[in-house]
Amino acid sequence: MNARIASAPISWGVIEVPDWGVQLDRDRVLSEMVSLGITATEFGPEGFLPDAPADRASVLADAGLSAVGGFVPAVLHRADQDPLPAIERELEAYVAAGASTLVLSAVTGEAGYDGAAELSDAEWATLFANLDRAQAAAAAVGVVATLHPHLGTVVESPDAVARVVAGSTIGLCLDTGHYTLGGGDPIDLVTKHADRIVHAHLKDVSVAVSDRVKAGEIDYREGVRQGMYQALGKGDARVGEIVEALIAAGYNGWYVLEQDTVVENEADAARALENARLSVEFIRQAVAS
Repeated sequence: MNARIASAPISWGVIEVPDWGVQLDRDRVLSEMVSLGITATEFGPEGFLPDAPADRASVLADAGLSAVGGFVPAVLHRADQDPLPAIERELEAYVAAGASTLVLSAVTGEAGYDGAAELSDAEWATLFANLDRAQAAAAAVGVVATLHPHLGTVVESPDAVARVVAGSTIGLCLDTGHYTLGGGDPIDLVTKHADRIVHAHLKDVSVAVSDRVKAGEIDYREGVRQGMYQALGKGDARVGEIVEALIAAGYNGWYVLEQDTVVENEADAARALENARLSVEFIRQAVAS
């Protein structure tokens, strides 16, 4: 089962959002992943790994890690912006590293994840068309494209997810934290649309903190800093039950520890490693049982 468990640099605070916090050294992050028995990782944000596909593959291989793929934010709903060239460039690195899964996020076009966007019917149509184009481009090189419903993007609520399921053919990345925070029930999503879930990001959440974020009392980053995401099994997202539902539905994709973390000092870095250790143990037990 270990071969189906992976991690992501964001669990060490490495993220694409400007002014998020300390961005830990790549070698440290990769070596700490390996120290937990992790054998595969998502790529992380632009700049964490080398841009050149062969160099990116080499860095991971030297660290003893295989490539899963990664989280790729893209503006997909605007007719005046074509996301395909950037997606196709990213796919070159997937081919070089043997990565299997492209995780798209339909961002608003603003920095960070505090905004929201209500799409017109024309924008929805553009989004659906671009999702299908991205899916076809990925499939052409042997990669599975997915859409990641995410807070602060144009697809975060259950209604938006249902609209994507009806309007496109792309698979979904079930993020247990973001779908919960967006007002959805991940177990219900698995039950109704198991055939569309092809990737899983595992997060646990503190609803008490997330309620403050949703109420506008604190922003997304501050919510993360205050513990909106907990070590798996320590929060309110029913992650164990979600994994059970995925297994019962025949899911055979990756289980990725992918928890947004803010690192501002060495104590935060140590806490991130400990939370990752507890979470990896939780995933192993949940999948094995």
